Amino acid sequence: MKTIEAIKTRRSIGIVKQDPVPKEMIEQIIEAGTYAPNHHRTEPWRFFVLTGEGRNELGQVFEEITRIENADDTPENLISKLERQKKNPLRAPAIIAVGIEPSDKKNVLVSEEYAAVNSAIQNMLLAAHSLGLGAVWRTGKITYHEKVREYFKLSSKGEILAFIYLGYPDMEPKPAKKTPINELTTWIG
Repeated sequence: MKTIEAIKTRRSIGIVKQDPVPKEMIEQIIEAGTYAPNHHRTEPWRFFVLTGEGRNELGQVFEEITRIENADDTPENLISKLERQKKNPLRAPAIIAVGIEPSDKKNVLVSEEYAAVNSAIQNMLLAAHSLGLGAVWRTGKITYHEKVREYFKLSSKGEILAFIYLGYPDMEPKPAKKTPINELTTWIG
């Protein structure tokens, strides 16, 4: 697949089959992430692969956070939210959690560290697409909770920036609707 074609045809695939994703494919996807541009070569990305029971553990973390954040909710609403959050990681056979550990080096800007990790995530999504896998970049408020950071043993400066849910596609993506570039581009000079 050509690069431009891969970029233009990649879509978020939120519905995937439960067939296992081979370890070799997951490793290829992670390796693609490490080829992202990175000022000062600090490699601030961290990768955590969750399969099998690991997904259930993450669901328990999500359930615990939901219980804390919704303590004042009605019992019926709380039970529904707890069940949904606990099951969320089971929507795909593999999840790659992508975290950041910003460098302490003097000349390194934290914003550039985030840019590097976000670039790594895009590389990973494109790699998954080129391998015929479906992937979706999931986040939300729960992603940035301190209990998620603790679960993945990240420092106080680190955090998870993406949960990439991976599997074989079980849906047809809709065509992208993009704003024409002439509405977003200013030529100077």
